[in-house]
Amino acid sequence: QVQLVESGGGLVQAGGSLRLSCATSGRAFSYSPMGWFRQAPGKEREFVAAQVVNWSGSGTSYADSVKGRFTISRDNAKNTVYLQMNSLKPEDTAVYYCAARLSGGISRLPNAYDYWGQGTQVTVSS
Repeated sequence: QVQLVESGGGLVQAGGSLRLSCATSGRAFSYSPMGWFRQAPGKEREFVAAQVVNWSGSGTSYADSVKGRFTISRDNAKNTVYLQMNSLKPEDTAVYYCAARLSGGISRLPNAYDYWGQGTQVTVSS
């Protein structure tokens, strides 16, 4: 059974940092596109960051709103994907979801991903 389990969310003051983790199990996602999305109350789920690793290297993509502040990375030996979030703002408050895609490249569309975690709450106070 494939599982994605997020952790690392919490309450932080504006300007602070958090690191989210997404532990995967049930199959290997070492060379699969992995993404982070977020959903604030009353809003649609939105793309945050994604990464793919292949034989030629790795590629990443970030939403404009987080570029320069957030970094996606992965440790294939630990089957874990990370989202380092720095300089957090109140508008970053949302439930953050990890997602895995079985094939294809990086996508910013939620429906392109095949597996999802349950989400972890991030709250940034002003």
